[in-house]
Amino acid sequence: MQHVGDISMNPSSDPSMRAARFVIGQVVRHRLFDFRAVIFDVDPTFANAEEWWQAIPASVRPDKNQPFYHLLAENGEECYVAYASEANLSADTTGEPLRHPQTGLIFDRFENGRYLPKGRLAN
Repeated sequence: MQHVGDISMNPSSDPSMRAARFVIGQVVRHRLFDFRAVIFDVDPTFANAEEWWQAIPASVRPDKNQPFYHLLAENGEECYVAYASEANLSADTTGEPLRHPQTGLIFDRFENGRYLPKGRLAN
């Protein structure tokens, strides 16, 4: 059984899949767009609509065979939910919490630069 922050996969069964570099509750920055975010879920590979994928300009479209992250994101003006590839993210080193209003729905608290997930989430 995998722990929170891990993605369920067996690398020996599919060599194209690899372990995620970032974990649930970690604060990250997008490399191309100016936003910070906290990870609340991880897909081992691209798992969004094909229309979403095609809407990304080909020149910056990431490979589908990498972890993709569901994010509570914020920029200078707004808070929103985002979906981003691992290649487009880097660890945020500010140690500062986000102002996103939905963090309290998923996370218990912000401690030592990361969010701690609530004990149990209901569907």
